[in-house]
Amino acid sequence: MDWFKTQIVDNKSIVFDPLRRQWVSLTPEEQVRQKMLYYLVETRKLAAGLIAVEYSIKVNNLPKRADIVVFNNLGEPQMIVECKAETVPITEKVLDQAIRYYSGLKAKYLTLTNGKTMFCYKVEEGRLEPLSDFPTI
Repeated sequence: MDWFKTQIVDNKSIVFDPLRRQWVSLTPEEQVRQKMLYYLVETRKLAAGLIAVEYSIKVNNLPKRADIVVFNNLGEPQMIVECKAETVPITEKVLDQAIRYYSGLKAKYLTLTNGKTMFCYKVEEGRLEPLSDFPTI
C-alpha cells in the first residue's frame, strides 16, 4: 500500500487514505488515524479489506462514526479503534465514547489511541478487561 502521500490543495494539507482510496484533510486526528491504519495493516498484518474507516453506526438511533472498525472474515466486528489527536489525552470521556460505539457494534475489543498512548480492552461478559498488549485478532 502507498502510505503517507500528502499534498497541499487550497493552502490545506491533505493525505491519501489507501483504505478509503481518497484524499482527506490532514487534521491532527487524521494523522493518528493514518498511523494506526498503517500499524494494523503493515505491522499487525490485518487484511485491509476487513478494516472500515469512519464506519457509520447508530447509537440510540443517532448516527455516529467509529474511527476504525476491524471485522473478521464473517463480517463480525472484532475491534473498535477510537483515535484522537496527539494533543488530546486519553481520558474516561474517550473510553465512554468507544463504549457508546460498542453498544452499536458489540466488538470483542476496544482500542483508544492518540498516537503516543494506546489502551486496549477486551469486552468480556459486559465488563472491560484492560490488556497489557495489542490483541491478536
